[in-house]
Amino acid sequence: LKPMNSLSSLEAAEKVVYLTIQNFNEKGAGRRLRGFAEAHEALERMFEERYH
Repeated sequence: LKPMNSLSSLEAAEKVVYLTIQNFNEKGAGRRLRGFAEAHEALERMFEERYH
């Protein structure tokens, strides 16, 4: 993180960290790792009752 002099308290710093992590989670939620398609198909077969 870049140093920020505008944070007035520990809670303000925690909020910045929390919102940054939330942003990363939203961006990465739809992405898949390269080569994961085969593993994903195998997992769907293994846990078919959960996916259907």
